[in-house]
Amino acid sequence: MADSTEPARGADALLRARRTRVVVVGGGVAGLVSALEWAKIGAQVTVLDAAGRLGGSLETALLDGIPVDLVADAFPAQAPALAGVIDELRLRADVDEAAPLPVWIAGPAVAGRASNAAPLPEATVLGIPSNAWADDVRRVIGWRGAWRAYLDRLRPPLTVGHERSLGRLVRQRMGDRVVDRLVAPVTRGLYGLDPDEVDVEAAAPGLSTALTRTGSLAGAVFDLLAPDGDGDGSATAPATRATLRGGFGRLATALTERLLDLGADLRVDHRVTSLAAAPDGTWTVRAPAPDQARDQAPDQATDAAAAVPSAASPTGEVVVEADVVVIATGARVAAALLDGAGIPVGADAPAAPVRDVVDLVVVTPALDGAPRGRAVYPVVAPGRAAPGAAGADTTPDVASAALSVTLPSAEWPSLAAAAGPGRHVLRVTLDADAARSDEATIDLARGGAAALLGVDLPEPHAAGRRTVVLEPPASRLGHAEHVTAVRGLTSAHPGLAVVGSWVAGSGVAAIVADALAENDRIRSAVLWPGEGAPTSDAGDESAGR
Repeated sequence: MADSTEPARGADALLRARRTRVVVVGGGVAGLVSALEWAKIGAQVTVLDAAGRLGGSLETALLDGIPVDLVADAFPAQAPALAGVIDELRLRADVDEAAPLPVWIAGPAVAGRASNAAPLPEATVLGIPSNAWADDVRRVIGWRGAWRAYLDRLRPPLTVGHERSLGRLVRQRMGDRVVDRLVAPVTRGLYGLDPDEVDVEAAAPGLSTALTRTGSLAGAVFDLLAPDGDGDGSATAPATRATLRGGFGRLATALTERLLDLGADLRVDHRVTSLAAAPDGTWTVRAPAPDQARDQAPDQATDAAAAVPSAASPTGEVVVEADVVVIATGARVAAALLDGAGIPVGADAPAAPVRDVVDLVVVTPALDGAPRGRAVYPVVAPGRAAPGAAGADTTPDVASAALSVTLPSAEWPSLAAAAGPGRHVLRVTLDADAARSDEATIDLARGGAAALLGVDLPEPHAAGRRTVVLEPPASRLGHAEHVTAVRGLTSAHPGLAVVGSWVAGSGVAAIVADALAENDRIRSAVLWPGEGAPTSDAGDESAGR
């Protein structure tokens, strides 16, 4: 029988929700999702973003009349938390699943063209093969590489957890060629990390356990690829990625519109400069007037994106007293705000690489039929530092400039239909160079893409450039420990949460799931102080989940 006090407790929680003042610092996807979690229970929500628009990396722009996502364009098709948000915003009918195309690897480059290009072998996990003698594996690593990889079967298994570095593990078991020609292109393309920086268990859950169980790394990969295994690294596996028809940026637009409907105060061009805690547990958040913020703040191209017309931007300095503050910025800004509030989280933060992402619209029959799949990752020539790595040659080299090239118009059926026959959308990732002009960056991207794709690319009909900071992914060694330390410090302050890619890891799905969990934790403490959230179904609904 339900507790007779439950209705009264629910009414008290509703009253507390309506009295709660929430400030969200940052209007990317983490900030917008956080704001919605509070706005839909009636809290007084203010979102402050330094950029001239909301959405962060979710930005869709018209290039040559085609709606092109300039940075983030995909999410896992089976991501429960994000799926819930998509359903709540009534976008389910617009989900577009990826065409089942392979990833290719290409290189080393010779005379401006990528030689030795081949599809990533099918039976792999993060490039690690289950059978070194398979034709598609041997084609990449050669006979010598196959013989060396075979020694994995003869070596004793490692104790679980003995080697956390993916690169060192694979090198010990299977040798240099497997790491350099298979694993490295994948980890650099997926995570922006060299294999030695990747945490085995974070990137491939269950691999270490399977290694101990099966006695070899190849056996562990085979085990994970089995129908009842823990993962599927096959290059031709059924589609597991999805986007939204008309652009993934529609998610940011829908979140913004929903927040405005709920009465949230959304302010762009307001860079928060200070955060201060009061003895009573409340917070004071300050942001200068928009023109002052632009004059005083360093350039942050990663925060800029296409304007959301409905986002209001009142003039004058903003000083907000809040019961709850959610910091949803990048690592550098978050650390500065928290350090200024006496919460030192920035000391051990890893450096984040900066990349230029260039989107090109080209017309060429050479790319019809996606001859090199949905993406091409480069193989670095022996003895040469990977682009973006410490000590790498920063001199522009067209043949090796691109860190990756993807073909969104090949992967997404809706984008292919919008582009029409013969017209293609390419996305090229390069090391960022603040001194390089847009024109030079676009030319370098076109040359790098041509080298990896093995085709001559004409002048693009349209192009877009965005500079992004790659916050450390969850698969990076030490990431989990760093996040635990940060949240150990912030959780000691009631009404304070940090969300975003620097704590959640890369990928919109991970960011959304983390933001929902963190806001639920604080919201429960606000709605039911001293007792935690009810465990009934009604309680779950009242918590907004």
